[in-house]
Amino acid sequence: MTHVSERSGAGSSPTGAGGDRQPWTGGAGRQARKRSVSYADAGVSIDAGDRAVELLKSKVRQTRRPEVLGDLGGFAGLFRLDTKKYKSPILASSTDGVGTKLVIAQQMDIHDTVGIDLVAMVVDDLVACGAEPLFLLDYIATGEVVPDKVAEIGAGIADGCRYAGCALLGGETAEHPGVLRPDEYDISATGVGVVEEADILSPERVEVGDVVIAMRSSGLHSNGYSLVRHVLLGAARMRLDIVIDDFGRQRTLGEELLTPTKIYAKDCLKLIAEAEVRALSHITGGGIPGNLVRVLPENVDAVVNRSTWKPQPIFDLIQTKGRIDDQDMESTFNMGVGMFAIVSAEDADRALATLTGRGVEAWQAGEIIEGTGNVQMVGQHTRG
Repeated sequence: MTHVSERSGAGSSPTGAGGDRQPWTGGAGRQARKRSVSYADAGVSIDAGDRAVELLKSKVRQTRRPEVLGDLGGFAGLFRLDTKKYKSPILASSTDGVGTKLVIAQQMDIHDTVGIDLVAMVVDDLVACGAEPLFLLDYIATGEVVPDKVAEIGAGIADGCRYAGCALLGGETAEHPGVLRPDEYDISATGVGVVEEADILSPERVEVGDVVIAMRSSGLHSNGYSLVRHVLLGAARMRLDIVIDDFGRQRTLGEELLTPTKIYAKDCLKLIAEAEVRALSHITGGGIPGNLVRVLPENVDAVVNRSTWKPQPIFDLIQTKGRIDDQDMESTFNMGVGMFAIVSAEDADRALATLTGRGVEAWQAGEIIEGTGNVQMVGQHTRG
């Protein structure tokens, strides 16, 4: 993060030698008097923003890549693209946020995980077209800049960037008093990646006979939290500090809901290098049918067999408490799959071995057949 928004700049107010702020002068011949209102009086603390940036610097430097130029504090982040590595480099970009999962973080007063969610939502969209994430810029808006809290959020973002192999190139921390409550904040990020033009993953690559491989999610990821809060915290009146036996390890509901989103970027890039990957589908809002259909050409269908995996207990809890039908669950949540890879049948075993070797739980969940560009969900999930 580079600075707090609306930072005072040169010429913004009278200054004396060394840049010290001088008393306001009403005019010639009048006795000098102090300004009646300061920026701090309006609720914006530039010093707090500066302290937050200082707390983050060591974390951000851990995400540095060789292509990064300069350091934090500039007006823009600089990144030298090594064009010698590519015949025809194509830049890819993605922007996203975390949604109302942030409400859970604020209620739990745990802020070092949502940054990981933020990075995951951006970089796993980039890798879905075959792009290597290069750098990310974040944006944090808050009612009051509390340096330690902002540093926690930023530390999570930096951790996510390290997991994804991209640089945290810069960003913005904005203080919005009177718009957001002092304890409220929202975050978003934009990421940029690069892919060789000939290697862009697209629906045109998908063929009849290809295999659909599923990669297990870490839980809800960052979608559907408005429904989750409505069902569990609203209608069911569950408390975030209640321990749910089905979650194991004495995990509370709040801890389960704040489980960070799995980042697949490095795993998928390795998979692309080792196997014939036709397409990747990042399962976010819209669930499995709504996202897998985005990588299908019009002459095929993807058949996904639910019986090949068991969703995590959190999904069953939400469905049971909310009396939600199967179709609404599948169109809202990832149901235990965070990413799909469509690979050639000949490379299916190699693909599974590559993912397993990297610690990713993966399995063959379906196949590509002749069709009209739809996703067919068949079978039933294992329960209990």
